[in-house]
Amino acid sequence: MHWGSPVYLNLLLLIPALIIFFIFVSVKKQKALDIFGERAILERLFPSKSLTKERWRRVLVVLAFAFLILSLARPQIGTKLTMTKRRGVDVMIAIDTSLSMLTQDIKPDRLEKAKLEIASLIDKLKGDRVGIMTFAGDSFVQCPLTLDYDAAKMFLSIIKVGMMPKPGTAIGDAIRTATGSFIKKERRYKVLILLTDGEDHETKPVEAAREARKQGVIIYTIGIGTKNGEPIPIVDKKGNIIGHKKDKDGNVVMSRLDQLTLQKIALVTDGKYYHATPGEFELDKIYDAINKMEKKELSNRLFTQYEDRFQYFLGIVLILLSIEFVLGDRKKR
Repeated sequence: MHWGSPVYLNLLLLIPALIIFFIFVSVKKQKALDIFGERAILERLFPSKSLTKERWRRVLVVLAFAFLILSLARPQIGTKLTMTKRRGVDVMIAIDTSLSMLTQDIKPDRLEKAKLEIASLIDKLKGDRVGIMTFAGDSFVQCPLTLDYDAAKMFLSIIKVGMMPKPGTAIGDAIRTATGSFIKKERRYKVLILLTDGEDHETKPVEAAREARKQGVIIYTIGIGTKNGEPIPIVDKKGNIIGHKKDKDGNVVMSRLDQLTLQKIALVTDGKYYHATPGEFELDKIYDAINKMEKKELSNRLFTQYEDRFQYFLGIVLILLSIEFVLGDRKKR
């Protein structure tokens, strides 16, 4: 036997408590009667009262309560094979791991905020394939498109600044890498979500977005950071800040959010740009947009489904309570 909701079986621990309660009530009642008068005299005063039936009624109530708990736990007996079809779109998520993502104008820092947003989005997806790639001066697909969301989140957890060997922020190259990770024959069902501070002036990201649009890719950009920006911290191996990045002239480098570039990237692909917010409202909007897209069939899966039999246990409960009601507590004349 299999249980659909086994947590309710813990309520069976209440059965001994119920039995103890009935015993306590009986003892209390008997003591009160002993105070009122002798038992033999009381039995003559109330000749129609049946103590045996009263005890059996309590037994029936306890049994009915036990079977009610069993029915809540959804007993399942027997199985059947069921075919399910998963439909969705392909969602590639690109996360910036350049040094500027350590900037703390968004707490705890830009990278950790981006990772939190991605994890929240993955939790919202239902049936869509998801992939994760990282980029800095170059780009790499860390997790190919998959239906295994736990695996995707595992890859996400190990992402950190500096994991890409080439420094910089090559957004254009990242878009080209993401476009190449989709199925080339398809011209639909493709979404790229780009999380970055947008600082790239060398790899022509807008032109890369136009090329992606020709392949049917819709890009949603999420800007991580603020317009004013903050200095880029330099951290040691333990994660402690030991200074700030400086240019050739010794001036502290300020990292600012480039919203204009991210808006252009999204615009040319019929996507949208969103600024990262503490409440992550942008994720709800992106998920709603993905959910409204035309879906493709991603997989057929044959799995074993247990059949619920709780109705039989409920039937026993009704029978026991009916007997308890009909039995009464009076002696037969």
